[in-house]
Amino acid sequence: MAIQDIYPTALRLLGRPVLVVGGGPVAARRAKGLLDAGARVTVVAPVASAALRELADPGLLTWEPRAYAPSDVDGVWFVQTATGDAAVDAQVSADAETQRIWCVNASDHEASAAWTPAVAVVDDVKIAVNAGGDPRRAMALRDAVATALETGDLPLRRRRIPKDVDKLNHQGSVALVGGGPGDTGLITVRGRRLLGQADVVVADRLGPRELLNELAPDVRVIEVGKTPGHHPVPQAEINRILVEEALQGHRVVRLKGGDPYVLGRGGEEAEFCRQHGVEVEVVSGVTSAISVPAAAGIPVTHRGLAKGFSVVTGHEELSEVPARADHTVILLMGVGQLRESASALGKAGLPAETPVGIVENGYLPNQRVTIGTLATIADQAEATGVANPAVIVIGDVVRVSPFAPSHFKTADYSTTTPNKPSTTRVLTP
Repeated sequence: MAIQDIYPTALRLLGRPVLVVGGGPVAARRAKGLLDAGARVTVVAPVASAALRELADPGLLTWEPRAYAPSDVDGVWFVQTATGDAAVDAQVSADAETQRIWCVNASDHEASAAWTPAVAVVDDVKIAVNAGGDPRRAMALRDAVATALETGDLPLRRRRIPKDVDKLNHQGSVALVGGGPGDTGLITVRGRRLLGQADVVVADRLGPRELLNELAPDVRVIEVGKTPGHHPVPQAEINRILVEEALQGHRVVRLKGGDPYVLGRGGEEAEFCRQHGVEVEVVSGVTSAISVPAAAGIPVTHRGLAKGFSVVTGHEELSEVPARADHTVILLMGVGQLRESASALGKAGLPAETPVGIVENGYLPNQRVTIGTLATIADQAEATGVANPAVIVIGDVVRVSPFAPSHFKTADYSTTTPNKPSTTRVLTP
């Protein structure tokens, strides 16, 4: 049988009688698949495997514990042979052919009137792959396609509302997706998948912006990006947009940088959606507070240096933050008030020689690292024009960075496998 002779189609077997001849593992797998399709399954086999008996005992299928008889094909819509005996399978296939019933002959795929594809289900998409009678090849291809759908590399987005859905009352949904620090490879698999299903994307200035270029042309992108001190689209308006678009039946993705719940106002957006009866899903992201320091080889905790850390914005009071070099302080959106923040931490008791690292544009080609001390970092940042987006790390963990000056390091805390970004500049006091 040549692949050109195959006409791909799908059978709707709900409530229809089907026959499986054979009692081994293959028969059990085929019977399970037919049950999943809603068919009324009868198995004919002198002996049934444990897997088949588990389906027969509670009455999910009917097992006839005997040899096959030609009359078994009477009145069925579909037949699957899996006896392991080529002669018996051939007889079943011939009997089905006589009655013009489609039959899969497991013993001889070349002579079989039908083939069973390798199948996977992703959401409401069913993938079926035939590969010239090579089941292992078909399974490998099926798995590759399913993975691409799961990860968002292939478009899973619906183009039509199913007929059984009331279009007038059809409501969409909102997904708050943390896109990570900016590199497209650092968005989660779930986030990438939801982005590929979106009808509307409400996008921040930060996050994996390059993924927007991969959206279908009819996906609307609504820009609501903010910069420090400049909010062209107020948060109340963002909340309203999310609810309004969802109530129109759209799948909405709120694509945010970092994590929606780490200084990202995702909690407010989720609460507003729920208050207005809109289904909302929150997809955690790789927060820049941890990932961006890591891009410069700075761990936020490190044995012998720091057991804990605090994450604050440069706009918040620092008086409650532990003023110790062994407790890492991470400042987000803190460039504009860096001098004031450094002064506040110094007044709280943090030593002036405490190491400070600033990582701009983490994981991007123009990433830059500036390292100094609590006493010097503000002057260094001004001299070189440090700008947001940047993450500021304060504490002894900065000593671990491969970009820290040699006199910052000790034999115990040096790194031997630096994670070098594409572009760096190290400034020392």
